[in-house]
Amino acid sequence: MEKVKKELSKRGKSSRARGQRFELKVRQDLEKKGWVVSKWMNTIEYEKEEGIGKIVPAKRKYNPFMRAMAIGTGFPDFICFKGMDENDEETIEGTLIPEVYREKKKKIFDVIGVEVKGNGYLDPKEKGMCIWLIENRIFSKILIAKRGKKAGKIEYINFEKKYNKQ
Repeated sequence: MEKVKKELSKRGKSSRARGQRFELKVRQDLEKKGWVVSKWMNTIEYEKEEGIGKIVPAKRKYNPFMRAMAIGTGFPDFICFKGMDENDEETIEGTLIPEVYREKKKKIFDVIGVEVKGNGYLDPKEKGMCIWLIENRIFSKILIAKRGKKAGKIEYINFEKKYNKQ
């Protein structure tokens, strides 16, 4: 029994470390693509039955036996923004930009959420939170970053297209 617990503990540690490395890789990839990336420090208090959500600060995870403390436990993992060229219709097509801003030639930013999942699947609660975030215009879109079929590759899946929530 003790041997099984140690093996499971070891497996859990390596899984968490692998997840953190992949999350860092996704962040670096997004930054290379011109996005400004920050850890999202909030989460959604979501009631599935009523479809009611509220943004609240994410609670910190603390283990009194270890010095390490997980600070960034929000959903989604990252908030990313990028300045958009207001003259490029392809860039702003489908985004939530009021006509007033287009007329005044103000600097326009695209703000997206990125959730990092190694396998690319969200559980039902996470799906509900993504729907709430998009319906309430917190993010223009949410991307799910998953490991690609080739080693070292990252695939980005648009939440709305995958789950047909347009």
